[in-house]
Amino acid sequence: MSQRGRAATEIGADVRRLRAEVGWTQRELAGRARVSQGWISLVERGHAGGLSIAAAERIIDAIGARLVVTVDAPYLGDRVRQRDPAHARMSAYVGDRMHAQGWLVNAEVEVGGDRSRGWIDLLAFHAGSGVVLVIELKTEIHDLGRIERSLDWYAREAWAAARRCGWRPRTIASCLLLLLTKASDARAQANRVALDAGFPLRARHLASLADGLSDVQRGARAVAMVDPRSRRSAWIRPLRIDGRRTAAPYEDYAGFLRTAQRVRRRRVGNAPDARPRTADESGRGP
Repeated sequence: MSQRGRAATEIGADVRRLRAEVGWTQRELAGRARVSQGWISLVERGHAGGLSIAAAERIIDAIGARLVVTVDAPYLGDRVRQRDPAHARMSAYVGDRMHAQGWLVNAEVEVGGDRSRGWIDLLAFHAGSGVVLVIELKTEIHDLGRIERSLDWYAREAWAAARRCGWRPRTIASCLLLLLTKASDARAQANRVALDAGFPLRARHLASLADGLSDVQRGARAVAMVDPRSRRSAWIRPLRIDGRRTAAPYEDYAGFLRTAQRVRRRRVGNAPDARPRTADESGRGP
């Protein structure tokens, strides 16, 4: 049954119930709503296929009730998060790095259907190996279980998404890339058992895969960290629990944003003034 058909059936059941509660016959309700008794009968049985919101409201108003229309929004993945400035920096950084290593990369690849819609942060394809990599970017870890469920869904949808991109995938793998912060390291430590079980591949495996130097098992998942402000060639960084010796450069997500903003203001402040100067400003007055 269609959504419209279900709505008509539910409204009909409510009309029948309310009419019975006030003790009216179908004829009485029809007279108060200024419609025919036959129409009331059709509505109550859910057979009024052409029932409009205005017609339903007229009948329900006659009983003294109120029609409330709600919109059941679809699941939209983490769409708000993908508009986050730190997330955008990560996406651009990882995309550029993967592209430089010979991967085709598409950002925010839409997947799903009418009721569930999501966007894969980055979908990358290596033509030489036929590997399609689903890349999930996180500035913070809030719910590791939800991340795993999203990656599972994205991996299933990635076959069709890759073909829509014109790629011919041989296998699908996925990875979780975290913002290089002390907070993320702490959350990784707290979720170490779950990470070991759900993300058996780590930074060195992912770096080898990104270089096109290793194959990967279908369905494999990796986890590593990145610093969008780093220029080092080894840009895929291990988690602290995986043996990284240096502390993360940022305390947390907010610390990364503060650092990025300070650097941006410094660069703007040091930029040469391209505005043409007047004679008074240059000190060469008449």
